[in-house]
Order: sequence, then C-alpha cells, then structure tokens
Amino acid sequence: MKKILVPCDFSEPSVQAFRFAVDIASQSRGEIHLLNVVELPVLYNEAVVMSFEQAYFKEMKDNAEKNFRKMIEKWAEGTKVKTMVQFGGLLKTVRDTAKEIKADLVVVGTHGATGLKEYTIGSNTEKLVRTVEIPVIAVKRVPKEVKNIVFPTRPDLDQEELTMKVKELQNFFKATMHVLFVNTPALFKPDQVTKAALADFAKRFMLKNVTLNVYNDIDEEQGIINFSREVKADLVAMRTHGRRGLAHLATGSIAEDVVNHIECPIWTYKIK
Repeated sequence: MKKILVPCDFSEPSVQAFRFAVDIASQSRGEIHLLNVVELPVLYNEAVVMSFEQAYFKEMKDNAEKNFRKMIEKWAEGTKVKTMVQFGGLLKTVRDTAKEIKADLVVVGTHGATGLKEYTIGSNTEKLVRTVEIPVIAVKRVPKEVKNIVFPTRPDLDQEELTMKVKELQNFFKATMHVLFVNTPALFKPDQVTKAALADFAKRFMLKNVTLNVYNDIDEEQGIINFSREVKADLVAMRTHGRRGLAHLATGSIAEDVVNHIECPIWTYKIK
C-alpha cells in the first residue's frame, strides 16, 4: 500500500478517508494522491463551453488547492502528499487516474445509501467498489487502530487469490483475522460440516492469529453486519464480483450492500 489514491470533494467522509489514508501511508512509508474531480454542467454552445471552462476551472482549481493545503497542514504533516484537480466524470476519472499513477489502493469516503436511493442510484462509493480494478477501502469514520479484521468467506469456493490478499492486509496491520461463514436459511449447512471446512480452509492457507466463526442470520449481509458489531471489527475485508447492468440489478452485491450499511471501513477486492 505504497501509492494511495484518495478521491476528495472536501466533505466529512472524504476527510475521514484522507485521515485513514495518512495512517496507512505512515505505516507503509507510501504516498497519497489527493484527487478532486470537477464535473462540468452540460452546455451546448462550444464557444460558451470554452470560455466557461477556463474561468470555472481556474476558480475551482484555486478553491481545491486552498482546501488541500488546509487538510494537509491539519492531518498529514510529514506525509508525502500529491494533489490533482481534474475535469470529467467522477467514476471514469478515478479509474483512469488509478491506472495512470499505478495506484495499489483507493481510499474513499462514503455516506452510505439507504432507501429508494440505494436501489435506483446507489452511492458513488458503491460504484467505485464495483468497477475499480484495485482494492478499495470505503470509510465512514477513521478507526483508532486496525486490530480486528472480519473476513466473510465460503470455504467451499476457490478463494486463493482473495485469501492471499487478505493475509497481506492482516500482516500489514498486525491484526487478528476473524474468518466468518454466515449460515442462512438459503445456504444452510450443519455447523459441524462448516466448522470442519473452516478448519481445513485455515490449514490450507496457513492462517495465523485467526478465529473461525459460524454465525446464523437471516441473510449474509445482515450476518456480516451483526457479527462485525459483536466483535467490534475495525475493518471488514470482502470480495466483490464487479457485476454491472442487469446482472447487478438481478443479483446485487453483498459487498456493496455492506459498504452502505456498516460503520467501520470496508476493504473490497474485485474478483474477475
């Protein structure tokens, strides 16, 4: 986690994301790239657009740089921070910038999303989780430290790529990993079967400083949320499939739902 991209609109969640990124960069001796994206209103006259862009971009860029300086002075003394102001759509700009700077992590603030908005629009953070190719950490508030990481999994699936990434995360924070299987009516298995599978899973990947947990709940999302609260999780690490369009609407994403409804940071990794 040497090169960290932080999209920033200067809202409280984005400030929290920046503060968490500073904590990570301090441990990794990495650098932070703060990105402010300016989305232009739609204008149809080309001459007006050119004139508008020049004046508007200068004003927005000046304001962003002023706010960047305040944030860096307050939260990031001694941390290497680079700043950028870009025109464009937020999601595409973040994805393109992450590739351009070869970022290995995106840290983004989130308000979460509830009610009708969650199903019709969703949050920008949810869309980033679904589409960015590198790990994303969604942050509502900065944890004092990361000592307990919840890792929801299904030990009967191929989890090698994801599990090795979560092991790296655990080692970085020197945290306890709580491996979790949520037993639901739809995916019900006897506890003795699941506990044996979890034990084999831990042995296969040589997991250390780990607890193995079977948790019964109505669905996976609620089980992850409730278990994380019970163990006072500082971070939840999950996979996302990055489904789009009708596939996303039909099947949803547990990772994106948890991002919208849990208070601690969520680390997500997209499985292709």
